[in-house]
Amino acid sequence: MNAPVQTGWLPIADAFGGHLALPPAGRGPGLLLWQEIFGVNEHIRAVAEQYALAGFVVLAPDAFWRTATRVSLGYEAEDRQRGIALMGAMTPESTDADLRAALAALRAHPAVDGARIGAVGYCLGGRLAYLTAATGQTDAAVAYYGGGIQSMLDRAGGLRGGIQFHYAGQDDHIPPEAVERVRAAVSGKDAEVHVYPGSRHGFNCWARGTYHPGSAALALGRSLAFLAQRLF
Repeated sequence: MNAPVQTGWLPIADAFGGHLALPPAGRGPGLLLWQEIFGVNEHIRAVAEQYALAGFVVLAPDAFWRTATRVSLGYEAEDRQRGIALMGAMTPESTDADLRAALAALRAHPAVDGARIGAVGYCLGGRLAYLTAATGQTDAAVAYYGGGIQSMLDRAGGLRGGIQFHYAGQDDHIPPEAVERVRAAVSGKDAEVHVYPGSRHGFNCWARGTYHPGSAALALGRSLAFLAQRLF
């Protein structure tokens, strides 16, 4: 029996590429999946398959390609420090160019059914999902514990589609006042802000010590419903 989700590496531009996961039907709405600081690692590839099983054509761009290609890191010690360093090498200009290139590549893929495009991301990727949406080019976006979004709220005026935020109730990196600043900035838009009591940063990732299954399940259900209502 063939695997229900077909995966591979999709060239985007130059050495820039991404992990592509096709749904069982072979076609569906496009969904960009933005990585954490740990690269397009085993967990992100599994999340891509998770969303592909739900019917999306998922592209997880290699956000660190300008410094190192196809990075796949663990969550502790040297790997974590390397991820932080790779994130630090990103610039606003190159990031914006990569967001647009990834969107264009996904839109052009023959498996993408219709014009609607979404984005989802975790940690660093949560911020990238927000920035992708802030270009006005997505119909729906989901940002999990996106660090630094509270410092980029001047770009919230560019949001055109729906956006959903998921935050941990006890996040050492994102204080409650930052979440409230995000909530205030998107008030009146097609936006949802969810906070999960008892959870910590990274609660969605089953490979991390902060994994919180109940919060992860609830957030996934909300994410799928939000994206399905706006993309299918």
